[in-house]
Amino acid sequence: MRRFLFLLCILVSALFIACSESFTDPRDGRSYDIVKIGERTWFAENLNFVTEGSVCPEGDTRNCDKYGRLYTWDDARVACPEGWQLPDSADFALLITEAGGADFASGMAVAGEKLKSTSGWFKKGNGTDALGFNALPAGYRGEKYDGIGGYAYFWSATVTPDDLAYYLFLDFSSKAASMNAFPKGDYRSVRCVKAAPSL
Repeated sequence: MRRFLFLLCILVSALFIACSESFTDPRDGRSYDIVKIGERTWFAENLNFVTEGSVCPEGDTRNCDKYGRLYTWDDARVACPEGWQLPDSADFALLITEAGGADFASGMAVAGEKLKSTSGWFKKGNGTDALGFNALPAGYRGEKYDGIGGYAYFWSATVTPDDLAYYLFLDFSSKAASMNAFPKGDYRSVRCVKAAPSL
């Protein structure tokens, strides 16, 4: 019986390893988990590539290892490695749809809960990470650092008519996910999405 259980453990471990995927950024050798959600392949971790316009959450280098870096919008647009790109608002809209939609009117919005990680959010705000997106609450930096542990903001490549930039927003106190817009000079997280092949 012990031998059977041992072999079963080896088989399960092998299947898990075979199913997990990762991408190594050739620029610095850092490896990222990746996940396919619907028709898009996403980083399952926040980008942590050093650029001139990036900082660690709360200004603490230890936070970069956990939460990735925060980027200005200009840097976010060019921070993803070759073959990957900053998602636009349509990419995020599809992600929200895959996670259950943004049905605020009925009170049944669940996309945020499915996208949030299962730990790291304060006041019982953890998610189920049902899709493997593993969103972490890195907060942001405007005039000062704020929101670590409570909020996740992911830049999009799409701008508003008044020259703000859209971002995906997740909140510890809500099961929802929404798109909002803020000034481009603020520092927020980046999730890269695989670029569509050129025709």
